[in-house]
Amino acid sequence: MGQEAEKGRAAAAALLGGDGTAVGGRLTWTEPKVWTGPETWTGPRAWIAFDKEVRRLQYTAYGVLRSTRVEARLCHADGRVRAAALGASRFPPPELVLIRCTDWVPAVRERAREVLGGAVAKDPEDALPALAPLVLRLGRREHGAWAVQQLEAALGGRDSVFAAWWRPEQLSTTSGPKSLTDAQRTSVVDRLHLSRDLATRQFAARLAVAPGHGIGVRELARRAAAEPDPLTARLWNDAALAALAADGPDDEAVDTLLRARIPMVRAAGVTALRRSGRAREASRHLVDRSSLVRACARWLVKQDGGDPYAHYRALLEGPEPVSPYAVTGFAECAGRPDAPLVRGLLEHPEGAVRAAALAGLRRMNGHVEDAVLIRLLDEPSASVTREASLSLLPVARRLDPDHLAERIAPERPLHIRRAAFRLLRERGGIAGLRASVALLEDSDPGLRETARETVSLWDWQAGLRAGEGDAAELGGLLTRSAHLFGDYQLALLRSRLGPTS
Repeated sequence: MGQEAEKGRAAAAALLGGDGTAVGGRLTWTEPKVWTGPETWTGPRAWIAFDKEVRRLQYTAYGVLRSTRVEARLCHADGRVRAAALGASRFPPPELVLIRCTDWVPAVRERAREVLGGAVAKDPEDALPALAPLVLRLGRREHGAWAVQQLEAALGGRDSVFAAWWRPEQLSTTSGPKSLTDAQRTSVVDRLHLSRDLATRQFAARLAVAPGHGIGVRELARRAAAEPDPLTARLWNDAALAALAADGPDDEAVDTLLRARIPMVRAAGVTALRRSGRAREASRHLVDRSSLVRACARWLVKQDGGDPYAHYRALLEGPEPVSPYAVTGFAECAGRPDAPLVRGLLEHPEGAVRAAALAGLRRMNGHVEDAVLIRLLDEPSASVTREASLSLLPVARRLDPDHLAERIAPERPLHIRRAAFRLLRERGGIAGLRASVALLEDSDPGLRETARETVSLWDWQAGLRAGEGDAAELGGLLTRSAHLFGDYQLALLRSRLGPTS
């Protein structure tokens, strides 16, 4: 988002610096039917930043206008200059005219709306998809609702300035087209669905699922399953479920929901199995990677008279390969007496299963000996090491600090260094400080940052009072980390540690 605004500010600086192609070459865009890369599209924040930056930079120290180009005059601080720019023979970028439609000066605002309406009505199929992201962004302003209302009216088949040929006054006459044709609306909405702007895709989805949208349940399910944004996907998903409830079961639509990338949509597909008479299929989704989908599957299995617990146990004890999500699902509905079954999976050949077993045992309050967990810290699987360290956190103070300190050495794998440092920091005391100082220059940025934060916030005097290292050792550690402190703070810390520091 910051890069987008910076692009607008850079274009403003280039325009006022004499670059005649600044706006046309740097900011003006259309929504291409096939996206060829981020360089082909400029978001609304760039135009808003351009407007503000031109107004900030356009005067020299002597009050002389730095540029007479229509783009600069359209962003002028004087409303009379802005109004005159709207009547320029060379039509300015429609994005800037759109911004002026929200102007605080009524005369500028009304003139801009006339100019924009005439420009958009020439070719609404290209203009509306290009302007929609900025329309929706400006809709948050005090006078921004007008453009949103006109866009909604145009795409809803109602009278709109964006469809009136050529002037808005024709909305009150009987001559000239006042609304977009069905083909035009379909073309515009289809392109809005493909926008890179998230708010625009959500806007298009709300239009499409409104009453009378005419989209079939299978298409609604397809869009819900393919949409990467959760909010937009929910709009499609809710519309698909409503269509299923109104029109009856549709196996193809339900199967599409079950294949969705977003867990919420897959969960909706699982619950839709009951109305479709396919409740027996719920057991297939007990091992879904999402806890939400697994919970819905367990509910449906119970509604169908089944026992999710028995199904999970059969998966763990059966001859088929064990899935890590089967282990997680079993832990979600099992109790502490079932811990021995899960504990036996700590020797499973697949790292993901071992990691799931450790996480499941924590959920079930199942005991695992410290020695076993410490051994698992050296696992080649990063997920196992992480889960082992999380299981050891409650008992970190009773662990051998030297054993952990060996595992933060530079030659150790990154996931082992991270796990050992997590435990040393939890353990606290001089062991945690030593580890933090040792990792101040670690090759991993995350470890470096955590180590520097720990050292910067360390209470050196309290450590000395508690007997966690003598003044000489603490002074040496402070010297190694001196670059983290200012001169005054460093001198103050040394004075508190005593003369041996």
